[in-house]
Amino acid sequence: MKKIPDPEKQLAYIAYVNRENEFRHHGYDEEVRQYLMMQSGEPEAVEESQRMMRRAMGAELSTDPLRNAQYLFVANITLATRFAIEGGMDSETAYNASDMYIRKLDQCRTEEEVMELHREMYTFFTTKMAGLKTETVYTRAVAEGISYIESNLHLPLRIDDVAEHVNLSPGYFSALFHRETGSTFSDYVLRRRIETARNMLRYSDYTSTEISEILAFSSQSYFIRCFRNAAGITPAEYRRRYYAKAMKAADGIPEQDGRDGEGADAWHPGSYPTNKRSDKQEETL
Repeated sequence: MKKIPDPEKQLAYIAYVNRENEFRHHGYDEEVRQYLMMQSGEPEAVEESQRMMRRAMGAELSTDPLRNAQYLFVANITLATRFAIEGGMDSETAYNASDMYIRKLDQCRTEEEVMELHREMYTFFTTKMAGLKTETVYTRAVAEGISYIESNLHLPLRIDDVAEHVNLSPGYFSALFHRETGSTFSDYVLRRRIETARNMLRYSDYTSTEISEILAFSSQSYFIRCFRNAAGITPAEYRRRYYAKAMKAADGIPEQDGRDGEGADAWHPGSYPTNKRSDKQEETL
């Protein structure tokens, strides 16, 4: 196979054609959002992914429209698989699911069939990820409380508000939540915010300051302190260490031996500052 003659010239021509057709690729943050939603098990992730897929169909990866859609499908399921594994899905299950849907892709004969399969695939991963969040059997009140927390990590969270949401007194909900999850309300919220911050540092261009604001930390210094206590390094150090690795994974570049679950990226149970006050006395998080 011949090499592409003068790649820079070819790229300039493609950019010209895209401008003429008023086509632009998704922004990086915009593209990653659908995968973070799926990773969190948000039902809206399916429609968001379908919307992004239809927009991406404007990119000409092949002169054959069907093959064009199939290429996009493979790119999407590759990233979805990696984000699912990052979010806690068993890697063998995730890779087997990827293989299963790619084999099914061979049977698609129209672009719409590819889109239908894409919806099926994304629904599978999103449902699986949502299930991971609720594998432990909780009472209705605690399950609804966890769902409320997951949907409002970007807002200040008070146990009084969550207790009111599930129609329980703050004291009773606090004791119930701690008994069933093994964590105090404040520790649970903080853990989920730090986990979300890790993903944002890996897969988005938001600065550490922006992430601390988005996740409703009271100050940048408090965010850095909590992050260091959990990860062993600062947010800036974490980004330098793992952002490039995440980009290589997204591009399908094999990683070197070693797992993210070791070293600074390992989760350290109990690594947050211990809050010895009762949940009734906790400050807004």
